[in-house]
Amino acid sequence: MLRLAAFPILTAALAAFVAAPLSMAADGAVIAKPQPAPASIVVGFVGGFVRHTNPHHGPVQLAQRIQRTVPKDTYVQVFENRHRKTAYKTILNLLDLNHDGVLSDEEKARARIILFGHSWGASAVVLLARELNRAGIPVLLTAQVDSVAKPWQDDGVIPENVGTAVNFFQPHGLIHGRAHITAAEPTKTQVLGNYLFDYRKEPVKCDGTSWFDRTFTPGHMQSECDIHLWTQVEDLVRQHLQPAPGAMAALP
Repeated sequence: MLRLAAFPILTAALAAFVAAPLSMAADGAVIAKPQPAPASIVVGFVGGFVRHTNPHHGPVQLAQRIQRTVPKDTYVQVFENRHRKTAYKTILNLLDLNHDGVLSDEEKARARIILFGHSWGASAVVLLARELNRAGIPVLLTAQVDSVAKPWQDDGVIPENVGTAVNFFQPHGLIHGRAHITAAEPTKTQVLGNYLFDYRKEPVKCDGTSWFDRTFTPGHMQSECDIHLWTQVEDLVRQHLQPAPGAMAALP
């Protein structure tokens, strides 16, 4: 029989592996991740059936830009909108400092969470914020871009655990975003505004798009690649990552 006591290095390595906390990868896989909780958590959602790694889409590009410049203790990840539950479990794992599977009031209170998304992904932002609200977890910011709800979803009312919310939309085409969001509790949530982008008046060029999108949903497509719009989202995300009292990011 092999006696591990005779191999202290191997024993220590095995112990470290067993003790490593488990977290959920973006693709749903469970992985060992022995690292402290991040200072901030930034989660984005892509719309439609877009892959979370597709570089032609606004949420992916925004996450890449943010990831390059934020502190290393900031968690940044894009999920497909159908993987909202995975995103929720990931956030819980990241907040669980002592890895006991239960979030204490202190662990919940230290949460600094930012959510953004496009189309079905923007609707997923609101649904995830509600799930976090039921768990007693605060959210700093939700940003919706041309938000489109699935038939059984409501993406128009922002839950009271969200500090700040903003909505960007365009009104044209077969698919167009929600024009108005409201706060469930206005004394707790600041809705910065519902900002209209009209691509019939000011069209933008998009790369890597399909014939269907260019023909039938050009406005919705342009909302996903409009660098001016996504710069507004980026400014708000960065502001909430490094809050400056009395300062507010410029909006259109």
